[in-house]
Amino acid sequence: MFRVVLSCEGIPPHAGPQAAVDITEEFVSHRPWHQNVVCSWNEENQDLTLQADNDFDNSGLALMDEFSDAITAYVKDAGEGDIRVLSAIRL
Repeated sequence: MFRVVLSCEGIPPHAGPQAAVDITEEFVSHRPWHQNVVCSWNEENQDLTLQADNDFDNSGLALMDEFSDAITAYVKDAGEGDIRVLSAIRL
């Protein structure tokens, strides 16, 4: 099992808090191959953070792709949000 933590900058501040709720719900309801999913808005850094556990993504790139899709779906005017892998560790 791997725990991956991602961060996305460039989200409009007015959209961040609701995007965190919507993206968490998207992963919990529609992407069950990821477990223990939490998306949160960091007001100070103005970024979204997504954490999820799965048994296949040792680099975080698969989760990054899905996070990007969710941002596109739930954040109007997401712009050129920069997603990066903060960590990907084996549990």
